[in-house]
Amino acid sequence: MHSEIARLFYTGELSFNIARNPHYIRAFSMATQRTIPGYLPPGYNLLRTTLLQREKAHIEKLLEPTKAAWKQKGVSICSDGWSDVQRRPLINIMAVCESGPMFLKAINCEGEYKDKSFISKLLIDAINEVGHQNVVQVVTDNAPVCKAAGLLVKAKYPHIFWTPCVVHTLNLALKNICAPIDSVQNKEVFEECKWIAEVSDNALMIKNFIMNHNMRLSMFNDNSNLKMLSLAETRFASTIIMLKRFRQIKKCLESMVISERWDLYKEDDVLKARAVKYKILDDQFWENIDYILSFTSPIYEMLRKADTDHPCLHLVYEWWDEMIEKIRVAISKGPHSGDSKFYEIVHDILVQRWNKSNTPLHCLAHSLNPRYYSDEWLQESPNRLPPHRDIEVSRERKKCIERYYSCSSERRSVNEEFASFSAAIDDFSDNDAMRDRGLMSPTKWWVIHGASTPTLQSLALKLLG
Repeated sequence: MHSEIARLFYTGELSFNIARNPHYIRAFSMATQRTIPGYLPPGYNLLRTTLLQREKAHIEKLLEPTKAAWKQKGVSICSDGWSDVQRRPLINIMAVCESGPMFLKAINCEGEYKDKSFISKLLIDAINEVGHQNVVQVVTDNAPVCKAAGLLVKAKYPHIFWTPCVVHTLNLALKNICAPIDSVQNKEVFEECKWIAEVSDNALMIKNFIMNHNMRLSMFNDNSNLKMLSLAETRFASTIIMLKRFRQIKKCLESMVISERWDLYKEDDVLKARAVKYKILDDQFWENIDYILSFTSPIYEMLRKADTDHPCLHLVYEWWDEMIEKIRVAISKGPHSGDSKFYEIVHDILVQRWNKSNTPLHCLAHSLNPRYYSDEWLQESPNRLPPHRDIEVSRERKKCIERYYSCSSERRSVNEEFASFSAAIDDFSDNDAMRDRGLMSPTKWWVIHGASTPTLQSLALKLLG
């Protein structure tokens, strides 16, 4: 029996990971525990027709609770392009809500011109499939064509916002800082940040020098339990990930270049080998890496927090503020502490990226999070204000409300409900409602305490989900 199963894997070129599939184990367990006279496993045609349709119907049934939650919890339509193993250009479309992400479709775009009209049509089709009344936002990367497509979606459905991907925005900010381009418009940024690119280029040179030769790689592996990382440039924060790994293997690299084996190895490129050894033993090189990691760490941490399936629309505004403040503190403690120009450049890059990715939706979601009105949150920093007293947040919130409620009487009613919520008036002045603001998750808080403002409660549950 074992041999027959093994031959199935070998002759069919199947992945050994299939052996870990619970359905594989369950199928053979069922076959050995029950007697089914004359049973034969399903054939080619049955697998690709009847059984496939039956399984599709089964999955659709499993997805019904998630679809039923869309009306109350709201949906984000997320889209991104990629290429499969056959190099076919595909566009993925997902529907995401608090209940979890759901794959909708992948479109093969071979031979298609992916302009704003084409992309917007795909997004609008997905919106209609989900129900436009359930969709809160469309999330894509920051490419100009995606922005243009988002504006076409907005023209058709004014209540649906186009939101640039936060993770992609942060990655672009890291690229602007760590790999500045030398151009007339970018001269100042390049002069202040080029030393970062020089450090990462040196790290890349060392990595390539070691990995491109079997003998050198063997010497490295003898000194390190961790592997060198080969990161694609398309990987988010690739420079930071590479420098993090370099910091982890510092001792191993030092041990390698001071070993007798390194000295005895007859290297063709003697000058490059000397340069690698000099750089690895250079304290300034490692101090620069530590400094880069310290002030980019808040960006990387936010990138990781945002790169999940958990709802975070209502957290993004605060994350940006906290991240910029942490970067200011980190830069002030390093070798550029007296160089206010460097911080100004980094700050301007981040603010420009935030201005390009920020939408009124972020501010409205921020305004509807009860935590930001709690004494606990306000007392964490002397500069904090509740959202209804922050002029920037209030302006953007009003823009958002105007798009959601075009009728002035409806808008007045919602604003009155928001006033009751933000100023803790009427039912919101209850002791439990006040105390739970800083203790309870935002969605649960609105379920428990938001019944007196039904329109605002419904809106809050969609945006916070």
